Amino acid sequence: MRVRKKLSEAELFDYALKALSARANSAGELREKLRQRAERMADIDPILARLKEYGYLNDKQFAENYAARRLENEGFGKSRVLSDLRARRVAPALAEHAVNSTFTGVDEITLIEQYLARKYRKQPLGEILSEQKGLASAFRRLRGAGFSAGNALKVLKRYSKDHEAMEALESSGADEPVEPTD
Repeated sequence: MRVRKKLSEAELFDYALKALSARANSAGELREKLRQRAERMADIDPILARLKEYGYLNDKQFAENYAARRLENEGFGKSRVLSDLRARRVAPALAEHAVNSTFTGVDEITLIEQYLARKYRKQPLGEILSEQKGLASAFRRLRGAGFSAGNALKVLKRYSKDHEAMEALESSGADEPVEPTD
């Protein structure tokens, strides 16, 4: 393991600027990066305050942009985006507000259909979902992508001819959270 040089306050500020220019970071993520490199822990808060003052670090803007990108680019559901924001160390209330405002007016059923079409574009969806194994796999994938169990089942019912498989899915703890997979 490589030992990293501990940075003085000026070096730490430069490091923070480089980290922010490489990719957007939440204040929590940047704080953790600075903790790992700081010579003195007392330098971290003033640096974060200065970055916020200059407008380089803004968790509200970060959360809103991140949620919008995850919806537009990956087509993920609400709970996945919220989970991802929390993993990026955004305050829970701020993350929830950003996700709620981003997903206002979004039809989850349409989002699920688009997600399925994208993920199964090289395979006939009807064939895959006609088997219990494929149906269960698609359901887990939808839950991992952050879609509600009820709407996921609603869409999958359209494709499935196996009513027993659908009943098994509905009773298999459909409301339990599923870990993100993509």
